[in-house]
Amino acid sequence: MAELFDSYKSDYGDLVEGSIRFSGLKHDFFLIAKADLLRRLVVERKLRQGGAGVRALDVGCGVGSLHPYLEGAFESLDGCDVSEESILRAGQDNPGVTYTTCTTPSLPYGDGAFDLAFASCVIHHVPPASWLDFFREMRRVVRPGGVACIIEHNPYNVLTRLAVFRCPFDQDAVLLNAAKARSLFQKTGFKDIRSEHFLLLPSARPFARRLERLLAPLPLGAQYACSAHL
Repeated sequence: MAELFDSYKSDYGDLVEGSIRFSGLKHDFFLIAKADLLRRLVVERKLRQGGAGVRALDVGCGVGSLHPYLEGAFESLDGCDVSEESILRAGQDNPGVTYTTCTTPSLPYGDGAFDLAFASCVIHHVPPASWLDFFREMRRVVRPGGVACIIEHNPYNVLTRLAVFRCPFDQDAVLLNAAKARSLFQKTGFKDIRSEHFLLLPSARPFARRLERLLAPLPLGAQYACSAHL
């Protein structure tokens, strides 16, 4: 996988734009929606309780496309990825984030190092036989009382499937639904597991966002988030 994403580090954004061009939306529309969801997660999960800053880890961060939209969301943000070339590009674009290349199945961090660990559109690149191990590693690096979150493509959304089909680096992707994600969290010892679908409407206006929240339990949106407490 590292070699695959090394080869796309310079034109990653252009390839994503190409895969979603039919929607009439730019890549940053999706990135902003994800960043807003993560900011809301920090509040709803009370990760700042007691006034403490939030230490966050982006697992499988790629070239760091999401990170400019998370500025100020956390006290500190780390990102790791198997692609060394992507990490180099991410560091150039986001000097305020700490990046590390992950060269082993274990994440290069100590136990309980983070308040929040999240993975955005990463699991579908991981072989299904390794999904449990991936979730176990996220659990290991999250402190007791912390939160892990994954954001993934909704396999029941037809337009999502079209975007995946059109994306060169998603050709071997294995999509998992929210029920499977909840099961993986449960099997690896997490609790208070919640999921919501989003990116249903092509608008960031408050009314559209409120309507999406009402419909979030239904598998309609292009993507979903699943989070859980440790």
